[in-house]
Amino acid sequence: MTNTAQKPNIHLEAQGFAGVGHVYYNLSEPALMELAVARGEGRVGQGGAFLCSTGQFTGRSPKDKFVVRTAATENTIWWDNNAPMTPDAFDRLEADMKAHMQGRALVVQDLFGGADPAHRISVRMVTELAWHGLFIRHLLRRPDMAELAAFAPEWTVVNCPSFKADPARHGTRTETVIALNFDKRLILIGNTAYAGENKKAVFTVLNYLLPEKGVMPMHCSANHAPGNPDDAAVFFGLSGTGKTTLSAAPDRVLIGDDEHGWSDSGIFNFEGGCYAKTIGLRAEAEPEIYATTKRFATVVENTVFDPDTLEIDFDDDSLTANTRCAYPLDYISNASATGLAGHPRHVVMLTCDAFGVLPPIARLTPAQAMYHFLSGFTSKVAGTERGVTEPQPTFSTCFGAPFMPRRPEEYGALLQSKIAHHGASCWLVNTGWTGGAYGTGRRMPIKATRALLAAALDGTLAQGAFRKDAHFGFEVPLAVPGVDSTLLDPRRTWADPLAYDTAAKRLVGMFIDNFAQYQDHIAPEVRAASPI
Repeated sequence: MTNTAQKPNIHLEAQGFAGVGHVYYNLSEPALMELAVARGEGRVGQGGAFLCSTGQFTGRSPKDKFVVRTAATENTIWWDNNAPMTPDAFDRLEADMKAHMQGRALVVQDLFGGADPAHRISVRMVTELAWHGLFIRHLLRRPDMAELAAFAPEWTVVNCPSFKADPARHGTRTETVIALNFDKRLILIGNTAYAGENKKAVFTVLNYLLPEKGVMPMHCSANHAPGNPDDAAVFFGLSGTGKTTLSAAPDRVLIGDDEHGWSDSGIFNFEGGCYAKTIGLRAEAEPEIYATTKRFATVVENTVFDPDTLEIDFDDDSLTANTRCAYPLDYISNASATGLAGHPRHVVMLTCDAFGVLPPIARLTPAQAMYHFLSGFTSKVAGTERGVTEPQPTFSTCFGAPFMPRRPEEYGALLQSKIAHHGASCWLVNTGWTGGAYGTGRRMPIKATRALLAAALDGTLAQGAFRKDAHFGFEVPLAVPGVDSTLLDPRRTWADPLAYDTAAKRLVGMFIDNFAQYQDHIAPEVRAASPI
């Protein structure tokens, strides 16, 4: 039986799904909310938000992600970073998952990945949970009625949290699986209800497909100056570094908060919504994001709330520190209606330095930008991945290694050529610790970070005086209006300067050791950008 907002162009039966129960095609937000509540998947919170829990899995499971190894992918996938699965194992996994889903009610959303029609892909999301349909309806881009009537999925994502993989039969590590098959254009997700797996699976596909077209896929947020889409900026960074917070500046137009492409025409958002972290959320600091948590159909994940008043406690991390909310872009008042902009004038790389060594902002040469892009230094923050309970220093190449199917040098060369061709300025911004390492120092003041970024984006920062950092060689501003000058020199923020020197030397050694893997694949000027 089919319940639908519009008769689908292609039914699930045509895709090999036999004997399924009710299929709900392209339901609207109110209908998805009603279905999710009727099924007991969550509760309606204040303002009509949907409050839910993802159960056992409150973050991504990167070690359970696989790519099917075939003749077509043998020489194009970065196998050191992507666990292989055999085609036979995937076929068994697909057959077993589809058999498991027989008789079950399924929710289907037909959507686009990408705001630029020249580079987007059509994605069919088949989910077991109604709220997953609501989530992905926010996070990807919705076709209009005419596009929906002719919709033909290029890719299909099947998410079935109740299905458990069999490691012996399916070649998986555990009962949890995220498996991508580029030959079949099919993604299978099982035994995890964490909704972020859905959007990151689509991001991984775009990261594989777009470089062949000369388009740079980026794990970044983006914004532009009001009334001037050609004055754009992109913000690279892993979860927890401030991509969402810093791109949602009230004096800039938000293009998107997480995933973008850079083509010959400019930049474009992959998504149609935002997936913001909410731990410690305050209306005073982030009023627009806070307001979305009381808007109709916003998905609020894993937050603790009063069962009677439904008041959310944003400071309670007893379920996870990775509490989040998902909402459509138009819930942000200054969001772009198109998801498109010109070529970025500024490329910002965000890092969360748990050592407290890096300055709050530094200007990079193009070669230094490539060095730091390939290094991808940051700290994994609590809750983003399973098992991470406090910040852990890490190097995640391209600021998104878990989503990079190709070798990092391929992305690095593509970004380098675009920066050189369009003359973008490059900045490294530390949103991590100052005055000491994690446990001793404190988080970088968000007010100072905002002031430094504003000065960088409006051009005033580049006109000031800079010093050359003794360890990393990049340029650090000496003074910025509204920012304590002591903050600009990390060594001066430490109670024990000699302890800072020790930490800095240790961090430099980590950079050098990590970068050894790229030495044979990069240009001499990038190798020369290594810290001293």
